Amino acid sequence: MGKDIFELRSSVRKFSDDPVSDADIKKMLKAATLAPSGKNMQNWHFVIVKNKDKINELADIIAKKNKKLRDAVDDGDLKDNFKKYLKFGTFFKDAPVLVLFFAAPYPVTGRNIMEAAGSPKEEIEALMKAEPGIQNIAAAAENFMLKAAELGYGTCWMTSQNYAALEIKASLEADFDKSIFDLALITPLGVPAGEVSSPKRKALEEVTSWLK
Repeated sequence: MGKDIFELRSSVRKFSDDPVSDADIKKMLKAATLAPSGKNMQNWHFVIVKNKDKINELADIIAKKNKKLRDAVDDGDLKDNFKKYLKFGTFFKDAPVLVLFFAAPYPVTGRNIMEAAGSPKEEIEALMKAEPGIQNIAAAAENFMLKAAELGYGTCWMTSQNYAALEIKASLEADFDKSIFDLALITPLGVPAGEVSSPKRKALEEVTSWLK
């Protein structure tokens, strides 16, 4: 029995030079736009980068920001540890395509009335921690990645580079209102180089509570 679509998806960090067709990318984008979206806000925007020079430029932006942050602190251990994360934020440069997922503001249900009612700060913070606007983007990204896996491509959910989110956004020449949208995550996209496997998942008993 073959794997289902959920088992096909895994985090891929090495890619072949095989191209990804625009037709296949559009299928992934279509799947992304079919994701659930609170209030049907669809507060997402997707930027597809196929230009290799631009992909390398984005990796360079992240590397420069990583160094700038390290140069600004004196703690040697902190500097060394942060430098280790650079490879996790820039390996996408070896993929033929990079996809950036952006999120627009989302009006959280209940916030305005809680503020008007003088609700305690901790209650409002508890409401906002769920970040429903970002949940919309996450659902879209998951749909995108599942469709990619179904079509034989690899992806990797990436947020470690977001310390350079403003610089990344500023470098993009895409036709969308960057004053509204903020970077949520990115993923490389391409044909996996070699076998793909996923780490072991926690047992259901460990992550589930039943109330009967």
